[in-house]
Amino acid sequence: MLDKSMRKVIDPIVNRIGAGLARLGFSANGITLIGLALGLASAGAVAIGAFGWALVLLLLGRLADGLDGAVARATQKTDFGGYLDIVCDFLFYGAFPAAFVLYDPGLNGAAGAFLLTSFYFNGATFLGFAIMAEKHEMVTDARGTKSLYFTGGLLEGTETIVFFVLLCLLPHWFAPLAWFFGTLCFITATSRILLARKVFPH
Repeated sequence: MLDKSMRKVIDPIVNRIGAGLARLGFSANGITLIGLALGLASAGAVAIGAFGWALVLLLLGRLADGLDGAVARATQKTDFGGYLDIVCDFLFYGAFPAAFVLYDPGLNGAAGAFLLTSFYFNGATFLGFAIMAEKHEMVTDARGTKSLYFTGGLLEGTETIVFFVLLCLLPHWFAPLAWFFGTLCFITATSRILLARKVFPH
């Protein structure tokens, strides 16, 4: 919901930094992998209860996730780069909630399972829509120039990162926050199915 607005603010800054990194010889895929490593390190910090470090690593990882696209735009965008980016994002989005379950399985297990199920469902509707959009030659740059077709929704990347930041700041509230956010994910996924039914032939 907030990605379109945030892009207008963030993209000019990120693109300037990305162009500078490209001139220094950094590759987009390399930055993608650095972002994944930082994200997984953040999840590891959660699992051992080091929530301050988890927050720092989370923010650094998400910064890298924004910079890889900027470096690609300053050099050359590739299909593999777009593929690698979305795969790494999904791995991180799964690992971070799972880390809270590892931290306290008794308290966080059920809520974590519900949240991961909602992520799985939401991700499936997102990728499925992107595949059908490509088939029908649909294009959009409302959320920045992407390798895949990005549909809007109640929850997007910005809301997810805000949610993860809240979890780092309020780790003992994981269960109620996970139940709430997971419910919103199910609503987002369902709305995307309804949009697909409206847009695609059936």
